[in-house]
Order: sequence, then structure tokens, then C-alpha cells
Amino acid sequence: MLAQLPLAHLLLMAAAATLVLCLAIDRWTKSHKLAVVVLVASVGCCLGMIGAGGLQAQHWNARQMLVMYSFTWAGFTIGLLPSRRLFLTYGEEWRRGVKRDKYEYPARCRWAVYVSVIAMGLLAFFLAT
Repeated sequence: MLAQLPLAHLLLMAAAATLVLCLAIDRWTKSHKLAVVVLVASVGCCLGMIGAGGLQAQHWNARQMLVMYSFTWAGFTIGLLPSRRLFLTYGEEWRRGVKRDKYEYPARCRWAVYVSVIAMGLLAFFLAT
């Protein structure tokens, strides 16, 4: 259904999902360098997903993979929302030079990411086919 939209709209969806994630990372960690790294990694992930889709037996096209990318990245951003205070705390400590041996990431925050990415991935699958 969504894969039938013009390619420009799908590219805008992918760019918006990437922009929202980068802005969230920049705001939560207050690290511009990390936001740029996330941006570069996101573009690599998008290109990798498009390439992997073409290699599948059912040959997912670039439009379908852009829908999948946009929805999973939006799900990833939504899943990171419960841990934003933790990121703010760790980012502040990192800027002050405090080094921890181990950074704790609570299970509830992990499960929020898992559930939101899986839910958005399934939704994208149904909307892309």
C-alpha cells in the first residue's frame, strides 16, 4: 500500500525518520558528534536494507525497503523514549569526564526498544506489501 507512493515521498519519510532519531540523540546526549555518527550509520543502514531487499528470494524493491526502514527507525526512536533521562545522565557524566566501569541499561528500557521495533516492523511489513 505505502510502497505505491512516489519515490520522493518515500525518501522524505526515510529522511524524516532519520532526522527525528538524530535530533533525539543530539538532544538527549548533547553530543553533536554522536548525532553525526548516527546520521552516517543510518544512511548506511538504509542502503544496506535496500541492497538486502534486492537479494531476497521475493525481491523486495527499494520502495518497500524504504517503508521498512522508515517504520523501524521510527520504532527505534519511540523505543528509546523511556531511556532519555538515562541518556541525559550518562551524557552529562561523560562531558564532565566521569568514567564508569559499567553503564547499566535497565531491562524495561531494553524491552521498550524490542517491542516498539518489532511492532513497527510488522506494521511496515503489512503496509509495504
